[in-house]
Amino acid sequence: MKSIRKEQKPGSGNGSVKGQGKSKGVVPEMVRSAGETQRFGSVARLPNSLPDSVARKSAEKLNQLLADTMTLRDLYKKHHWQVTGPSFYQFHLLFDKHYEEQSELVDQIAERIQLLGGVSIAMAAHVAKLTRIETPPIGREDVGVQVTRLLSAHKLIVSDARKQARSVADDDPGTNDLLVSNVLRTNELQTWFLAEHLVHVNQ
Repeated sequence: MKSIRKEQKPGSGNGSVKGQGKSKGVVPEMVRSAGETQRFGSVARLPNSLPDSVARKSAEKLNQLLADTMTLRDLYKKHHWQVTGPSFYQFHLLFDKHYEEQSELVDQIAERIQLLGGVSIAMAAHVAKLTRIETPPIGREDVGVQVTRLLSAHKLIVSDARKQARSVADDDPGTNDLLVSNVLRTNELQTWFLAEHLVHVNQ
């Protein structure tokens, strides 16, 4: 007699396991709450041969500078988007160039704080509480007002950076170098570019 072979359904062959092939994936175990690993304002001991008191003071001052620099950076981006008028194209490009340069400073200052063993400020909400730069209106402003607003922010940062550079010159030369070589030089150059737009040349 001729044998009859039944058709088997896919996955129902010998050695198959019920549910095989229906992988649900790996579900990550979420950590829903945990304490901070380092409190803001504290300084971890790192082998940088700086006394804790020096590192803590530098980190604190740099965090203030960081908050102001982040605010100035964002002010440049706001004006880049919102500038208008006959000089739109020039200012649109200039404001974005200065934004990129301020973004580099933000990283450099934040990394210096971490290098000192501190905790750098990061979130916009916290920056808004700490910055000393006045919050602009949400809408558009005349380009002259935009430039004046930026110059005022630069003046605050340059003045603060000079004071900090002098105060850490002997105890923390690394921070002094950052302040002089990066923060001051960048802000002074940007101040010059902006201020020249407000000069009235006698014809």
